Amino acid sequence: MIFVDTHTHLYDERLIADEHQIDRAIAAGVTKMYMPNCNSETIAGMLQLADKWPANCLPMMGLHPCYVKDDYKNELQIVSQQLTQRKYYAVGEIGLDYYWDMTFKAQQIEAFEYQIDIALQHQLPIVIHSRESTRDCIDIVRKKQDGRLKGVFHCYSGTLEEAKEILELGFYLGIGGVVTYSKGSLPDIIMEVPLSGIILETDAPYLAPVPYRGKRNESSYIPVIAARIAELKGLPIEEVAETTTANANILFGG
Repeated sequence: MIFVDTHTHLYDERLIADEHQIDRAIAAGVTKMYMPNCNSETIAGMLQLADKWPANCLPMMGLHPCYVKDDYKNELQIVSQQLTQRKYYAVGEIGLDYYWDMTFKAQQIEAFEYQIDIALQHQLPIVIHSRESTRDCIDIVRKKQDGRLKGVFHCYSGTLEEAKEILELGFYLGIGGVVTYSKGSLPDIIMEVPLSGIILETDAPYLAPVPYRGKRNESSYIPVIAARIAELKGLPIEEVAETTTANANILFGG
């Protein structure tokens, strides 16, 4: 079985020192790992891995909403420049985060819309962070959707109704370790949405699936997430692997 981890922070300090994590992922069938960028300080580590593992560790470029601060315009210029300098597979991780801090809400919205425009210019998908902000993110995507915009709502945490809206907009739901947790509505949502609208992710080193919950997450755990989705939908894991991998390849041009 071949899997894709569509969202993993391999360059995080908790992961980058352990390059065996990449070997373990590949051994588990996770042959592609897409790395979202956070800000200018994470670019070097991300590209170090991309250059060493060009077929497996695939970089994105974007400014994460939690890093939208006073210097956000300079950060956005760096994003724009990077997209002209080498191949990136998506504009991400971008979006809105109303959980940690609302101080820069207006600037987050401005940065999100700007980066969507850049993605359209470069014909790239977008990877959306939407913590406590799913409604606003959907509304912005709808406003920008001209038939060319595509992407994923990473670490999906909205309602079933919002999930259906996202799928209708031509976007995917990024599903990770949270689907293995006993509390929450995500398992119920997974049973109601088509597999054709789902891609797999870890968000490593965060949100490790059961039975690794509370520990450092890594890309080799993708099959655990796939197994839970297969259980919820009453499907063979092979079908989950095949369909979600195909979905990822469609989205990112694999």
